[in-house]
Amino acid sequence: MLDNRLDGMSHVTVLQGQFRVSASPADEFGTVLGSCVATCLHDPAAGLGGMNHFLLPKPLSGTERGEVDVHYGVYLMEMLINEMLQQGGRKDRMRAHLYGGANLHRGMQRIGSANAEFARSFLLREGIDLVREDLGGLAARRLDFRPASGLVRCRMVAAADAPEPVVQPPVRPAAHGEVELF
Repeated sequence: MLDNRLDGMSHVTVLQGQFRVSASPADEFGTVLGSCVATCLHDPAAGLGGMNHFLLPKPLSGTERGEVDVHYGVYLMEMLINEMLQQGGRKDRMRAHLYGGANLHRGMQRIGSANAEFARSFLLREGIDLVREDLGGLAARRLDFRPASGLVRCRMVAAADAPEPVVQPPVRPAAHGEVELF
């Protein structure tokens, strides 16, 4: 979803299961997170950045071989990194911010905590520096990210405006192409 406002910025909403990458100083990515996690990556030397928004860390066992579901962190982290590499970024220069991972409803599975732990572990395995995180708690967050500069604004959201928790997303094959996991 694209919103051109009077401030001259192109505001792009990054929904669950999506990622975006840009080097344009006029782009700003935004999302609202509950138990989901958003990763913001920035390569300062390339003036390039990207954001993803994932629902769960990885598929439960039993997912049919060959199907890719875009709601999972394991897929979206790889896609975000690969797209940044294709647009001139270098992994050794990337800096990460993590947001979300709230456990919005007491008594439900701690999906937010699992998402946060997955994201931290993934970045550690990939050798990408985690420079800022705002994870956990009981409140949703509204996030705005300017990918070219790496600037981020994160605000807490009132409980009434928080996204509804989703226990399991539907499994949908990727629309096109293959994903190379590295």
